[in-house]
Amino acid sequence: MTYVEWVKNYPLCSAAIQFGILGTVGELISFWIKTKSIQFPFSILKLFLKILSWAILGILIKYGFVAMRGAVDALLEHQMLPSMFQMGIWNALIVSVITNIFFGPQMMWFHRIEDNLIEKQWNMSGIEKAWMTLIWFWIPAHTITFSLPKEYQIGLAALWSIVLGIILGLSNLTTQKRVQE
Repeated sequence: MTYVEWVKNYPLCSAAIQFGILGTVGELISFWIKTKSIQFPFSILKLFLKILSWAILGILIKYGFVAMRGAVDALLEHQMLPSMFQMGIWNALIVSVITNIFFGPQMMWFHRIEDNLIEKQWNMSGIEKAWMTLIWFWIPAHTITFSLPKEYQIGLAALWSIVLGIILGLSNLTTQKRVQE
């Protein structure tokens, strides 16, 4: 079975597996960059819970992608968006904007709650910084994502988790250097 067949035949399972693996890898890479070491930050139980939380998030994201695509199609059908958003990169851009404005904040909030349950603490610090990534990272990234055939969108979205993990890890590293100076 090819990747495309797997994604078409098992959309929720494939989303869960891709995000479970790639989201967790992105989190690990960010941690390793921040700490400048390749130590393992989780117990086996926490690792399993992290993979599970990313898998659940992958399923929610799959539902969100389908729902937001449907919302854009409905807005276009009712002529509530300019016709330029019907095709090409413009369509990908408007789906990305709608997704990241109407779905992104709640999804990030849910993911933070998952992390809090895993860590057994309530910590919402930095959520505003996470929400800002919707503007400077996720809208451009998902514009590329939504310009691809549907079968590749969840896979690329999961890969973006690794890219963002690297960016945030490097950003925290730079911030630590400035504080030390």
